[in-house]
Amino acid sequence: MRGEPDLATPEHVVEACTRALKSGRTTYPDNRGELEFREAVAEKLHRDNGLTYHPGTEILATTGATFGIYAALAALLNEGDEVLLPDPIYDAYQSPVRLCGGRIRPVTSKIEALRFTITEGALEAAWSPAARVLILNTPWNPVGTVLTRAEIEIIARFCERRNLILLSDEIYEAITYGEAKHLSPPAVSHGLRERCVLVNSLSKTYAMTGWRVGYCAGPAHLIQAMYMVLAQSSRGPATFIQDAAAEALAGSQKCVAEMRAEYMKRREQVIQALAGIPGVTVLPPEGGFFAMLDVRGVGLPSNEIRVRLMLEHDVVVVHGAAYGPAGEGTLRVSFASGGEKLASGLAALREGLKQIISSMQNSGNKLA
Repeated sequence: MRGEPDLATPEHVVEACTRALKSGRTTYPDNRGELEFREAVAEKLHRDNGLTYHPGTEILATTGATFGIYAALAALLNEGDEVLLPDPIYDAYQSPVRLCGGRIRPVTSKIEALRFTITEGALEAAWSPAARVLILNTPWNPVGTVLTRAEIEIIARFCERRNLILLSDEIYEAITYGEAKHLSPPAVSHGLRERCVLVNSLSKTYAMTGWRVGYCAGPAHLIQAMYMVLAQSSRGPATFIQDAAAEALAGSQKCVAEMRAEYMKRREQVIQALAGIPGVTVLPPEGGFFAMLDVRGVGLPSNEIRVRLMLEHDVVVVHGAAYGPAGEGTLRVSFASGGEKLASGLAALREGLKQIISSMQNSGNKLA
């Protein structure tokens, strides 16, 4: 169920942290982030994303992407401002929007060609004059879509036309499959450069969930406003953690490729293990480590299926409607953990779904 990698933090990153601790790097950090870390972020953004941000004024170190999202919303929103949020999407976006006085305007997505998509019409239908921010997540948690260049261009034109700030959460950027490749929106549309805040962390890419270290990049005036929020709250990650994070970003990226290859194997394991179940279709994820199952053909609410799987078959998934009404009819399966845990979980899930479907058929119900 959980979205936490079971892979170990790369050894060279752990060693960098140990060296920092032994050298006395335990004092207060620069609230903007240690300069070495911000410089490593700037180099990473140039190397991997084709973007140029000044480490002194346009990059901010944060205690994970979660705080980066909060700091951005706190800096951007006034009471009553509206935030456009794709539906379905990671549920933890909603609370900081409300904490910052914002209101949520869902952008309804739909399943087409085995992937969730957002249309220009859906964006326009969600917009109102009170809209201030659009939150984007690509690769998209939990649905697994990696937005294409054409899709990002549509979103970019919409943000420029409607004078919106784009908050781009790119935490799963390194975990993509096949021909799907992550594209950072400002790299696709230069018009977004002054109206976009990038949010990222090292949690997924480097299996550093517990380290609580991330970063934001954006125009200097927005980063300055976010810095004022951070300086009165988290004050940033510990110095020794930022040293380790700088090593992760600047050092060998072989570990990232190895982790991606492992997730690719697990992705294929999920697709194969759940194939051929009547009324159930796996939506092959293009990125991230979640697979959505389209169970609309079973003829039961997805939450009812989830509860029965848990109580009757000892397997836990998340029903899609937990991430928004547009997720109804789907189940989220995590492959962040592998090995025997994943194998036994998939076997129980397959058998559980088959038994639920069989009980429906025995009661006289037909699959949709």
